[in-house]
Amino acid sequence: MQQETGLTRQMGLLGLAATGICSMLGAAINVIPFSIQRTIPGIGPHVLAAYLVAAVPAALAALAYAILASAMPRAGGSYVYASRAIGPYWGFAASFSQWFGLSIAIGVVAYLLIPFLRDAASTAGWTEGAALLETGAIRVALALAFLWTFVGINLRGIPLYVATLVPLMILMFALGGVVIVAGFWFDQNDFTRAVMASGVTLPAEADPPPLTLPGFLAATTLLFSSFIGFDSIAQAGGEARNPERSLPLAIAIAIVTVGSFYLLFTGAVYHAVPWTYVAAQAAERDVTAPGLLGYLLPPAATAAILLGAAVALINDLPAMLLAVSRLMFAWGEDGVFPKAVARVHDRWHTPHVAILASGVTASLGILGSHLAGDFFLGVDILVTAMLVNFILMALSVLLLPRRNPAIAARAKVLAGRRLRTPLMLSCTAMLAVLLGVHTFRDLSGAEAWYLSSTVIWTAVMALATLLYGIETRRLRRSGVDLRAVFSTLPPE
Repeated sequence: MQQETGLTRQMGLLGLAATGICSMLGAAINVIPFSIQRTIPGIGPHVLAAYLVAAVPAALAALAYAILASAMPRAGGSYVYASRAIGPYWGFAASFSQWFGLSIAIGVVAYLLIPFLRDAASTAGWTEGAALLETGAIRVALALAFLWTFVGINLRGIPLYVATLVPLMILMFALGGVVIVAGFWFDQNDFTRAVMASGVTLPAEADPPPLTLPGFLAATTLLFSSFIGFDSIAQAGGEARNPERSLPLAIAIAIVTVGSFYLLFTGAVYHAVPWTYVAAQAAERDVTAPGLLGYLLPPAATAAILLGAAVALINDLPAMLLAVSRLMFAWGEDGVFPKAVARVHDRWHTPHVAILASGVTASLGILGSHLAGDFFLGVDILVTAMLVNFILMALSVLLLPRRNPAIAARAKVLAGRRLRTPLMLSCTAMLAVLLGVHTFRDLSGAEAWYLSSTVIWTAVMALATLLYGIETRRLRRSGVDLRAVFSTLPPE
């Protein structure tokens, strides 16, 4: 059924769940749970405990999205939710920083993809190909090629998007399953024998240094970033079939599936590899799951793990492109951004201008990563933006009944306020603590103040404020009643 906007509701539950899962599961699962031993000294054997704690605010944030999605199933989810529940400025400014962070992250993901392909080629014995992928120009060109391939797939419509994403998701889980099976098949005695046979000296067993509460919270904040991405399901709200049911269900499927996979994957590696070895290696170099399990596995299996990490990165691209383009589309539809970005292709029923603009911004992320030689800044900006956005979603659930009771009455998830209010207050408090920890670590750890992700995020918010002021002033001059616009949902 074609909608007034030109978008069509063609995406079923599988496509929605795949969008969230693929946005969440990236190569970080192969890196963060192990490099954290260097970032947070003292975390030692407590990585899984920190993951479990991080999952609590993530699950509550997902619940906030599910409640709001059932009430406001429209394209540009988080922007629409905050603009109708809190106010149009907060909806636009917060989603603009989210769009900026995600767009840069898309470029970072595309740029990081090439080293995983290089390592897989090297492990498989294709040394010439691996050497070619070391070349800077080749790396940038391939990253751009991957990015714009998925821009093209997104342009061509939902059926091609789903037909591409779902098989890639299945392949990602199959290859990632190699880590889980191998990690629980072997134990630490097997690992010790394999390492000693290779001539490498193992570090002596030691008790971990005392883990303080600030250290544990810092680890929780870092691991919480692994759960970012399920909100992409909400951005596709204008193209979901039976959205009041399918959007909340897809969010639940994504958060449970990804959370379970994270715990199994990380638990498997630490089951086979002593945390003392991981910590010792992390202190000297970047460590990954393939690098740790390589002692136990034949080259073909190690190459499969590396390929699985590459596929996880590839999956990020189409799902995140869909999310950022629908945010732009929703801004244009409401008139707080140039109307051109809300144009929908007559044949493919996709917001083609917004998709192309997002592709251009992500391309700048690729070039920036290459020129700067550092991609962590882009990741930190995204974490700041998403923590702020998640806090606003919890507040939106609390404030929507007062600001827009008619819209609030449409919510099908956790309809009673007796549970909803304490859960969302708890969610807000937990996320505020994580944001405070992340901001403190960012400001105290930056080499220069202008390289702080918090400073850059603040500058992006200032730009969003300027753009919002310009566009809303234009709307008022043309006689648009902004209060009326934001008291109802956008058209379907």
